[in-house]
Formats: sequence, structure tokens, C-alpha cells
Amino acid sequence: MSDAFRRFAVNRIAMIGLAVIILIVGAAVLAPVLAPFDPNEQFFEGLTIEGAPLPPNATYWLGTDQLGRDLLSRLIFGARTSLVVGVLANGAAVLVGTILGVVAGYARGVVGSVIMRFTDLMMAFPALLLAIALAAIFSPSLLIVALVIAMVNWVQIARVVYTETTALAERDYIEACRALGANWPRILFRHIVPHLVPTVLVYATLGIATTVLLEATLSFLGIGVRPPEPSWGNIIYENQTYFATAPWLVFIPGAAILLLALAFNLVGDGLRDALDPARQGR
Repeated sequence: MSDAFRRFAVNRIAMIGLAVIILIVGAAVLAPVLAPFDPNEQFFEGLTIEGAPLPPNATYWLGTDQLGRDLLSRLIFGARTSLVVGVLANGAAVLVGTILGVVAGYARGVVGSVIMRFTDLMMAFPALLLAIALAAIFSPSLLIVALVIAMVNWVQIARVVYTETTALAERDYIEACRALGANWPRILFRHIVPHLVPTVLVYATLGIATTVLLEATLSFLGIGVRPPEPSWGNIIYENQTYFATAPWLVFIPGAAILLLALAFNLVGDGLRDALDPARQGR
């Protein structure tokens, strides 16, 4: 593991991604301290005489939105929402996908076939359309959005874990464990699951980027996190009518979403290279 850490540490691109993640997470944690204003406070002086949002200025560094609220404050607090949904949803998806993948890969037979056919069925539905349908059925909230995203994102990790578990279960040392009388919990948790940790860790990191983007998409469509609670997706949704006259209201939160997703992808790629020495030099 120390060798993997050293390989990751010398990957400059991955370290840049990690630095961006730390910066955004720090801003989210310290939001009450860093945000210059309450994210939901409306300022009469935050609008022009015509009622349009103010551009960036000395008082409102990133300008104001259509209700006279400080955009910088809403972005900082919105980072909390995007990260919480991303981590919760991806954590639940990884947990469910790993459990189902391991059970199907080790048990095989009828149990494995049923689990994997259900996984294939879920993969047949477009993730975004399925998420929209589920979000429309349930009353949108932070927890519901996270659960909806988890329900459509577990299938990829389940398929990957199933493939690796199937390959590991056929190794000679697993057959030797069975011959020595080891029970299945010992074989799974002592000899199979530890070998899956690098793969699960990489997909967990990459999956956060996907969940952040999906949350932003649902919020932009108006079926994600409900206003006035800020998230980067609903900031764009609320201000899309001012795209032509106040483009910063769309571009800035959009850039934040892109930056966070890119940072997690860079870290995920770095972890994949670090945990798989065979990829070095390719």
C-alpha cells in the first residue's frame, strides 16, 4: 500500500485533482465562515432599477441572482449540497453494488443468475430517465435525491465486482481453502473481498463525479434539491432565463460542477494507475 501511495503522490495531475477536492470540501465545511452573506438573504440593492441581477462588483464578488441573493454565498453553500448528495448516493451505490456483485460472483448458480439478470435489466434503462421517473414519484428532498441516484448507479459496480469475484473464486488458493474446510464467510472476507478493495476504491472515487453530475442534472430539471436550499444544479435552473443578459449566473456554477467532476475523475485515474502497477508505462 505504501508503494501505491508513492506512485499516487508522484502523479502530478492526480495531486492537482486532490488539491481541488480538498479546496472545495474545505469551502463546504467552512461555508458559514467563508460565505459573506446568508445564501437565502435577498438584498434590495442587489438588483438594478430594472430588477435585473447585478454583475460582479466590490460588494457582491460574483454578482447577484434574479432575487438579489449573493451568488458567491449560494455557490459556497451549494458545494455542501452537491458533495453530500454525491458522497451519500455514491456510498450507497457502491455498498449495494459490491454486496450483490460478490454474492452473485461467489454463489453463481441460480442465485448469481437471478442477481445478474436483474442487474442487466436495470442497465437496460437509461440512468437519467430512470432517475427522473423515480424522482417524480417521490417527494424531492436531499435524502430522496441521494437514494434515487444510488438506485440507478449501483449496476456498474455490481457488474465489475461480479466479474472479478468470479475470476477470484476459480483461483487455486480458493480451491485449497475449500479443500481445507474453510467456510464461505472466511473465504469471502479473508481471501476474496480484500482483493476487491482497490477496484471498489477506484470506482467509488470515479462514481462521485457521476453522482455530482446527475444531482446537478436533476436539480436543473427542477426535480432535484428544492429551492431555496442551494445546489449548483438548481442555481443554474433558477437563473437560466438570464442566460443572455447575465451569463455569469449560469457559467460560474456550471464551471464549479465541471471542476469538481474533473477533479474526482483525475483522482480516480490516479488511484487506478497507483493500485495497478501493470498500467505503469502504458
